[in-house]
Amino acid sequence: MGRLVALSLLGIALALLGERFLALRNRLKASSQVQSVDLPNCHLIKGIEAGSEDIDILPNGLAFLSVGLKCQGLHSFAPDKPGGILMMDLEEEKPRALELRISRGFDLASFNPHGISTFIDNDDIVYLFVVNHPEFKNTVESFKFIEEENSLLHLKTIKHELLSRYIYVADTLAHEIHVFEKHPNMNLTQLKVLNLDTLVNNLSIDPSSGDIWAGCHTDGQKLFVYDPNNPPSSEVLRIQNVLSEKPTVTTVYANNGSVLQGSSVASVYDGKLLIGTLYHRALYCEL
Repeated sequence: MGRLVALSLLGIALALLGERFLALRNRLKASSQVQSVDLPNCHLIKGIEAGSEDIDILPNGLAFLSVGLKCQGLHSFAPDKPGGILMMDLEEEKPRALELRISRGFDLASFNPHGISTFIDNDDIVYLFVVNHPEFKNTVESFKFIEEENSLLHLKTIKHELLSRYIYVADTLAHEIHVFEKHPNMNLTQLKVLNLDTLVNNLSIDPSSGDIWAGCHTDGQKLFVYDPNNPPSSEVLRIQNVLSEKPTVTTVYANNGSVLQGSSVASVYDGKLLIGTLYHRALYCEL
């Protein structure tokens, strides 16, 4: 009898695990078919071969890209190369990616950058806050940008969040974007939830229009089970009038992986678009 009960409990447990696995698989998969949406003036950025997971652009057109993310279970095209921070000047006629030198004393060998945010103080000094995963742990690194040297001075390892009046949170597995309003007392009020038929990754805001740009994945399973013959696709959404009753959601770019695999971020500046990826290349487009 005891053995029968044990087998029954094991069967129930396996059934529950199977149900959870199927639910997770379904949430990872947003859409199996990718309808290509091409942009006419695009080219892959030279020097980016192993991911450009996040991008932040300053008001003067300087773009910072975190490259080389490595994550357990995630494919990597350069598993032995540490991550880095690249910069592009989008005011140049033909912008190119330049790797920024990081000051001595910082552990470059274990640098594994993820998200990136910038901050400009009252003296116009630019600071970078970079999520880092050294040895797959979680830290936030603070850097000061030395423009005349094209370098970064590492200040300290901190925990820090940058907040604005409205806060946009991507819930990847739920296929949603949550919109919050920040009050003077630092409380948050949820204004709305935007449901999308895709897995939303990083979000960026167009400072001139307030539009949200999102790098998305149509099939999350392909990110973790990499098949060069059936690579993960890329998708970029533009969300206009997000605070209105009926925001406008437009697919600006989509590709089945033949050009760009696993888009994770899209950021715009003065009619120019940068699209980054988890572990593949990066695309520069003139809109």
